[in-house]
Amino acid sequence: MTNPKYRLKAQDLKPLRLGLGACLATNRITVEGFPVHFMYRQKPDHAEDSGWRFFSGTEDDDYMNDPDNSGAFDVNTIANYDPSILPFLDASIGSVFEREGDRWGSVTDFEIPE
Repeated sequence: MTNPKYRLKAQDLKPLRLGLGACLATNRITVEGFPVHFMYRQKPDHAEDSGWRFFSGTEDDDYMNDPDNSGAFDVNTIANYDPSILPFLDASIGSVFEREGDRWGSVTDFEIPE
């Protein structure tokens, strides 16, 4: 496994949304600096998991099939990378959102992976 160089350092993170737990985010967000453009909340995989999954929207299947291209983070960390997600973080399991330009909207035609 590689050791990616994250755009934000731990000491630079602000307490924007604490206590939600872990999430998955891709390196396109945390290493390359892309904003979040697609996110969903699935049933958590374990007690510390919030169920949130965050993507830039540029990841294809080959990218996602490489485990080195994503990682587990505290939701607060991803909120620091892209604060535009903050209003949606209390959404229920099964929620899906996509950004087009600067506007977020609900997605109804995406099936959340089990």
